[in-house]
Amino acid sequence: MPAEYGGRISSVLDVVTREGNKRKWSGSGGISPITGRLSVEGPIIKDKFSILLGGRSTYSDWLLEEIPNAAINKSNASFYDLNINMHYDINPKNNLAISGYTSTDEFKLQSDTSYRYSNQALSIKWKRIFNNKFFGSISSNYSNYTYRITSLANPINAFELAYTLKQATTKTDFNYFLSSKQSFTFGAGLTRYQLSPGAYLPVGESSLVTPDILQNEQGVESYAYAGTQYELTSKISIYGGLRYSQFRNVGPYAQYRYFDGHRIASYIIDTVFYSKGQKISSSGGPEFRTSLRYAYNPSTSIKVSYNRHRQYIQMLSNTTAIAPTDIWKLSDAYIKPLIGDQVSVGFYHQSNKRSLETSVEAYYKWMQNFLDYKGGAELIQNHHIETDVLNARGKAYGIEFMLRRTVGKVNGWVSYTYSRSFVQTRGPSEAETINRGEFYPSNYDKPHSVNFIGNYRFNRRVNMSLNVVYATGRPITLPIAKYTADGVERLIYSDRNQFRIPDYFRTDFSVNIEGNHKTKKLIHGFWSLSVYNLTGRRNAYSVYFTSQNGVINGYKLSIFGSPIPTLTYNFRF
Repeated sequence: MPAEYGGRISSVLDVVTREGNKRKWSGSGGISPITGRLSVEGPIIKDKFSILLGGRSTYSDWLLEEIPNAAINKSNASFYDLNINMHYDINPKNNLAISGYTSTDEFKLQSDTSYRYSNQALSIKWKRIFNNKFFGSISSNYSNYTYRITSLANPINAFELAYTLKQATTKTDFNYFLSSKQSFTFGAGLTRYQLSPGAYLPVGESSLVTPDILQNEQGVESYAYAGTQYELTSKISIYGGLRYSQFRNVGPYAQYRYFDGHRIASYIIDTVFYSKGQKISSSGGPEFRTSLRYAYNPSTSIKVSYNRHRQYIQMLSNTTAIAPTDIWKLSDAYIKPLIGDQVSVGFYHQSNKRSLETSVEAYYKWMQNFLDYKGGAELIQNHHIETDVLNARGKAYGIEFMLRRTVGKVNGWVSYTYSRSFVQTRGPSEAETINRGEFYPSNYDKPHSVNFIGNYRFNRRVNMSLNVVYATGRPITLPIAKYTADGVERLIYSDRNQFRIPDYFRTDFSVNIEGNHKTKKLIHGFWSLSVYNLTGRRNAYSVYFTSQNGVINGYKLSIFGSPIPTLTYNFRF
């Protein structure tokens, strides 16, 4: 991972917005019984200033109401998103791009509780070409994620739970080509995080819910980086980079102090108040990036790399929930930044005869300060979350095989991945030690994964696609025994993540039928018939247990456990 990327220890999704057409107006879209989409693009100033507008939406509630199942026809679901991209060529050496995005999801499944979450994002980027060897950019980005959980069935207990995560970033990136064999990248950036971890509020005049608002969190992450790519010979190239990042957790904030350093709620002995902008804690350090590529011949190469990353915000997830109630926690005096080191090696081969691409990649990653949870941890509306989380060690390793064909009547790819992810939590007390301090599977551990995508073009107008997904079921902690105390059944649980939910398997199928290919047509359209979950497999999303009248029952929850056909008319003009 090049030095310009950072702030996370996982993976990079590099999204580049498409420029609108600067010469003529055009558009595209699609409509089906439950969804619709439309995009329009064209020049505001020909050859200089373009705009692209797009949107998607569902109108699926009417279909849910028609299903003869009381549990389903009382459910609802909706989604929409809108985006706008504007690109302005100020002159041959300067370009300005502005992008905006907003989306909202809302659903209620078999209950009186509704879940609503939304995203907003704004990006402004100015690119400058200084000469034919040196160019750079400066950009500012803003994002806002919120979710709200609302229950109105019982006016006395009606409530709303709200969560907000805001992030604002300003950064500069520069590229300099010293020669045809060596290039440099360098830059710097600043990111500000603002979290509102939870606001539990009454809804309506009859609600007796007591308001409970957690205090906000603020943090500032700064970084600078530099890297170089150099071709030693026609077969060997190397990359070396250094990124230095620093994080400051700042007020206003009231931080608890604990007796003798034991993070237990009953051990709180003092509260320290920090004013706005005052430093609470800081952390940071260097992140080294290096890689080597050896080209055995023009179609075969081997790559090896080492990366270190630091992450100053971590997600806390209640894996037994079926709602988007994950929360994020900034690093502070108690929560140390997550540090990840990874080594990887890959073999790549491209056969021009059959247009086949083959790759084998293996990696090993070890992590420091991975967040784990105490038994019975409360993540929602916890005023001292540091008492329920633990700093753990993590390790992960895996190997992936992929075969891909990108051209021809038959194309697609198939991959198999074997990967493992483990956690080790050892603390000074039994409550801070999980599974006797041994490594155990993390919530993300899925050893086997198979993905297949196949496309076949019958002729210029008809083609079909098949998608097959298989994955090992995720780890889960299950009750292994029960006993009765005072007439009430109680459970004894297994070691953490000792068992797994059933394996996941799904097949999707689609057929596209295009119209004629006349060039001079106002509208070009084609039909798409697709079936999601063709085999109707009822994959378990989660396994959970509830107590009903003193008796404990177990359930497997399946979402979209039946084939779902969709007929869509797509068009462009």
